[in-house]
Amino acid sequence: MLKVNVLTIFPELFPGFLGSSLTGKALEEHKFELNAINIRDYALDKHKSVDDTPCGGGAGMIMKPDVLGRAIKENHSSGRIIYMSPRGLPLNQSKVKELSKETELTIICGRFEGIDERVIEAYNIEEISIGDYILTGGEQAALVMLDAVVRLLPGVLGNEESIKEESFEDYLLEHPQYTRPIDWEGRMVPEVLLSGHHQKIEVWRKQKREIATKDKRPDLYKIYLESKKS
Repeated sequence: MLKVNVLTIFPELFPGFLGSSLTGKALEEHKFELNAINIRDYALDKHKSVDDTPCGGGAGMIMKPDVLGRAIKENHSSGRIIYMSPRGLPLNQSKVKELSKETELTIICGRFEGIDERVIEAYNIEEISIGDYILTGGEQAALVMLDAVVRLLPGVLGNEESIKEESFEDYLLEHPQYTRPIDWEGRMVPEVLLSGHHQKIEVWRKQKREIATKDKRPDLYKIYLESKKS
Protein backbone atom coordinates (compact mmCIF):
# COMPACT_ATOMS: atom_id res chain seq x y z
CA MET A 1 0.00 0.00 0.00
CA LEU A 2 1.21 3.50 -0.83
CA LYS A 3 1.34 5.86 2.15
CA VAL A 4 1.09 9.56 1.29
CA ASN A 5 1.82 12.38 3.72
CA VAL A 6 0.81 15.84 2.53
CA LEU A 7 2.24 18.83 4.40
CA THR A 8 -0.04 21.83 3.89
CA ILE A 9 -1.58 24.83 5.64
CA PHE A 10 -4.94 23.81 4.17
CA PRO A 11 -5.47 20.16 5.19
CA GLU A 12 -9.22 20.58 4.57
CA LEU A 13 -8.51 20.55 0.83
CA PHE A 14 -7.73 16.81 1.05
CA PRO A 15 -8.77 14.32 -0.17
CA GLY A 16 -10.69 16.70 -2.45
CA PHE A 17 -11.57 14.99 -5.72
CA LEU A 18 -9.36 12.07 -4.70
CA GLY A 19 -12.26 11.05 -2.47
CA SER A 20 -14.50 10.40 -5.49
CA SER A 21 -14.73 7.88 -8.31
CA LEU A 22 -11.92 5.31 -8.73
CA THR A 23 -9.48 7.09 -6.43
CA GLY A 24 -12.16 7.44 -3.77
CA LYS A 25 -12.88 3.72 -3.94
CA ALA A 26 -9.15 3.00 -3.75
CA LEU A 27 -8.93 5.17 -0.63
CA GLU A 28 -11.88 3.33 0.98
CA GLU A 29 -10.32 -0.03 0.12
CA HIS A 30 -6.99 1.03 1.62
CA LYS A 31 -5.08 0.70 -1.62
CA PHE A 32 -3.41 3.92 -0.53
CA GLU A 33 -3.32 5.97 2.65
CA LEU A 34 -3.61 9.76 2.64
CA ASN A 35 -2.56 11.86 5.62
CA ALA A 36 -3.09 15.63 5.39
CA ILE A 37 -0.86 17.33 7.98
CA ASN A 38 -1.30 20.95 9.00
CA ILE A 39 2.08 22.72 8.95
CA ARG A 40 0.69 25.36 11.35
CA ASP A 41 0.59 22.71 14.07
CA TYR A 42 4.39 22.92 14.17
CA ALA A 43 4.60 26.68 14.65
CA LEU A 44 5.59 27.56 18.22
CA ASP A 45 4.34 31.14 18.49
CA LYS A 46 0.82 31.98 19.60
CA HIS A 47 -0.16 33.21 16.13
CA LYS A 48 0.89 29.91 14.49
CA SER A 49 3.03 31.82 11.98
CA VAL A 50 4.51 29.73 9.19
CA ASP A 51 6.05 32.47 7.02
CA ASP A 52 8.32 35.50 7.17
CA THR A 53 9.69 38.19 4.84
CA PRO A 54 12.42 37.20 2.35
CA CYS A 55 16.02 37.94 3.32
CA GLY A 56 17.42 40.55 0.98
CA GLY A 57 14.03 42.08 0.38
CA GLY A 58 11.39 41.39 -2.22
CA ALA A 59 7.69 40.77 -2.50
CA GLY A 60 5.74 38.06 -0.72
CA MET A 61 6.50 35.78 2.17
CA ILE A 62 8.65 32.66 2.57
CA MET A 63 7.71 29.54 4.54
CA LYS A 64 9.94 29.33 7.62
CA PRO A 65 12.54 26.53 7.72
CA ASP A 66 12.17 25.84 11.46
CA VAL A 67 8.41 25.28 11.22
CA LEU A 68 8.52 23.23 8.03
CA GLY A 69 11.56 21.33 9.27
CA ARG A 70 9.67 20.23 12.40
CA ALA A 71 6.71 19.11 10.28
CA ILE A 72 8.98 17.01 8.10
CA LYS A 73 10.85 15.46 11.04
CA GLU A 74 7.63 14.47 12.78
CA ASN A 75 5.91 12.94 9.76
CA HIS A 76 8.51 11.68 7.30
CA SER A 77 9.78 8.20 8.11
CA SER A 78 11.03 6.96 4.74
CA GLY A 79 10.72 7.43 1.00
CA ARG A 80 10.90 10.46 -1.22
CA ILE A 81 10.05 14.02 -0.23
CA ILE A 82 8.51 16.06 -3.04
CA TYR A 83 7.96 19.80 -3.17
CA MET A 84 5.36 20.96 -5.70
CA SER A 85 7.17 23.85 -7.35
CA PRO A 86 6.99 25.70 -10.69
CA ARG A 87 10.76 25.43 -10.95
CA GLY A 88 10.69 21.65 -10.60
CA LEU A 89 11.12 19.02 -13.27
CA PRO A 90 7.96 18.56 -15.37
CA LEU A 91 5.62 15.79 -14.29
CA ASN A 92 5.21 13.20 -17.06
CA GLN A 93 3.88 9.67 -17.34
CA SER A 94 7.32 8.18 -16.82
CA LYS A 95 7.67 10.00 -13.49
CA VAL A 96 4.10 9.04 -12.52
CA LYS A 97 4.87 5.35 -13.08
CA GLU A 98 8.04 5.73 -11.04
CA LEU A 99 6.18 7.30 -8.12
CA SER A 100 3.43 4.67 -8.24
CA LYS A 101 6.03 2.02 -7.31
CA GLU A 102 6.99 3.81 -4.07
CA THR A 103 5.69 2.69 -0.68
CA GLU A 104 5.74 6.17 0.92
CA LEU A 105 5.67 9.73 -0.42
CA THR A 106 5.83 12.98 1.52
CA ILE A 107 4.55 15.96 -0.43
CA ILE A 108 5.13 19.58 0.56
CA CYS A 109 2.55 22.10 -0.64
CA GLY A 110 4.04 25.57 -0.70
CA ARG A 111 2.23 28.88 -0.46
CA PHE A 112 3.32 32.50 -0.67
CA GLU A 113 6.68 32.85 -2.53
CA GLY A 114 7.86 29.34 -1.70
CA ILE A 115 9.88 27.63 1.02
CA ASP A 116 13.30 28.34 2.48
CA GLU A 117 16.02 26.84 0.25
CA ARG A 118 17.82 25.36 3.24
CA VAL A 119 14.98 22.91 3.82
CA ILE A 120 15.26 21.69 0.23
CA GLU A 121 19.00 21.19 0.67
CA ALA A 122 18.78 19.59 4.13
CA TYR A 123 16.28 16.93 3.10
CA ASN A 124 17.36 16.45 -0.53
CA ILE A 125 13.84 17.37 -1.58
CA GLU A 126 12.73 16.60 -5.14
CA GLU A 127 10.93 19.46 -6.91
CA ILE A 128 8.15 18.61 -9.37
CA SER A 129 6.06 20.93 -11.55
CA ILE A 130 2.74 20.12 -13.25
CA GLY A 131 3.19 22.90 -15.83
CA ASP A 132 4.69 26.25 -16.73
CA TYR A 133 2.18 28.40 -14.88
CA ILE A 134 1.68 29.65 -11.33
CA LEU A 135 -1.00 28.42 -8.94
CA THR A 136 -2.06 29.96 -5.64
CA GLY A 137 -0.56 26.97 -3.85
CA GLY A 138 0.88 23.50 -4.16
CA GLU A 139 -2.29 21.73 -3.02
CA GLN A 140 -3.88 21.77 -6.48
CA ALA A 141 -0.69 20.45 -8.03
CA ALA A 142 -0.38 17.71 -5.40
CA LEU A 143 -3.94 16.54 -6.07
CA VAL A 144 -3.30 16.34 -9.81
CA MET A 145 -0.07 14.40 -9.33
CA LEU A 146 -1.66 12.01 -6.85
CA ASP A 147 -4.61 11.35 -9.15
CA ALA A 148 -2.19 10.29 -11.88
CA VAL A 149 -0.19 8.12 -9.45
CA VAL A 150 -3.07 6.43 -7.62
CA ARG A 151 -4.82 5.24 -10.79
CA LEU A 152 -1.69 3.18 -11.58
CA LEU A 153 -1.68 1.37 -8.25
CA PRO A 154 -2.53 -2.35 -8.49
CA GLY A 155 -6.26 -3.01 -8.50
CA VAL A 156 -7.38 0.61 -8.88
CA LEU A 157 -8.37 0.48 -12.56
CA GLY A 158 -10.96 -2.07 -13.55
CA ASN A 159 -9.19 -2.86 -16.82
CA GLU A 160 -5.42 -2.95 -16.36
CA GLU A 161 -4.94 -3.63 -20.08
CA SER A 162 -6.35 -0.19 -20.94
CA ILE A 163 -3.23 1.45 -19.50
CA LYS A 164 -1.10 0.02 -22.30
CA GLU A 165 -2.84 2.10 -24.98
CA GLU A 166 -3.14 5.34 -23.05
CA SER A 167 -1.47 8.55 -24.16
CA PHE A 168 2.25 8.82 -23.38
CA GLU A 169 2.73 5.11 -22.63
CA ASP A 170 5.00 4.69 -25.68
CA TYR A 171 5.51 8.38 -26.58
CA LEU A 172 2.28 8.39 -28.62
CA LEU A 173 -1.05 10.06 -27.92
CA GLU A 174 -4.17 7.93 -27.72
CA HIS A 175 -6.12 7.03 -30.86
CA PRO A 176 -9.64 8.45 -31.47
CA GLN A 177 -12.45 6.68 -29.60
CA TYR A 178 -16.02 5.99 -30.76
CA THR A 179 -19.18 4.41 -29.36
CA ARG A 180 -22.86 4.00 -30.34
CA PRO A 181 -24.87 5.30 -32.10
CA ILE A 182 -22.97 4.32 -35.26
CA ASP A 183 -24.55 7.22 -37.17
CA TRP A 184 -24.60 10.46 -35.19
CA GLU A 185 -25.92 13.46 -37.13
CA GLY A 186 -24.47 12.04 -40.34
CA ARG A 187 -21.09 11.33 -38.83
CA MET A 188 -20.25 7.65 -38.99
CA VAL A 189 -18.01 5.45 -36.88
CA PRO A 190 -15.05 4.37 -39.09
CA GLU A 191 -15.92 1.09 -40.83
CA VAL A 192 -12.73 -0.66 -39.73
CA LEU A 193 -13.88 -0.47 -36.10
CA LEU A 194 -17.06 -2.35 -37.01
CA SER A 195 -15.27 -5.02 -39.06
CA GLY A 196 -14.44 -7.35 -36.18
CA HIS A 197 -10.97 -7.75 -37.74
CA HIS A 198 -8.74 -7.20 -34.72
CA GLN A 199 -5.46 -7.03 -36.63
CA LYS A 200 -6.78 -4.34 -38.99
CA ILE A 201 -8.19 -2.42 -36.03
CA GLU A 202 -4.80 -2.48 -34.26
CA VAL A 203 -3.04 -1.24 -37.41
CA TRP A 204 -5.63 1.56 -37.82
CA ARG A 205 -5.29 2.62 -34.19
CA LYS A 206 -1.49 2.69 -34.38
CA GLN A 207 -1.64 4.84 -37.51
CA LYS A 208 -4.09 7.25 -35.88
CA ARG A 209 -1.90 7.50 -32.79
CA GLU A 210 1.10 8.39 -34.92
CA ILE A 211 -0.86 10.99 -36.89
CA ALA A 212 -2.32 12.57 -33.74
CA THR A 213 1.08 12.77 -32.07
CA LYS A 214 2.77 14.21 -35.16
CA ASP A 215 0.05 16.88 -35.53
CA LYS A 216 -0.59 17.78 -31.89
CA ARG A 217 2.74 17.05 -30.18
CA PRO A 218 5.64 17.20 -32.66
CA ASP A 219 8.05 17.30 -29.70
CA LEU A 220 6.73 13.96 -28.47
CA TYR A 221 6.67 12.52 -31.99
CA LYS A 222 10.38 13.28 -32.32
CA ILE A 223 11.08 11.29 -29.16
CA TYR A 224 8.92 8.46 -30.50
CA LEU A 225 10.93 8.29 -33.73
CA GLU A 226 14.17 8.26 -31.78
CA SER A 227 12.91 5.43 -29.57
CA LYS A 228 12.21 3.30 -32.64
CA LYS A 229 15.85 3.56 -33.68
CA SER A 230 17.16 2.20 -30.39
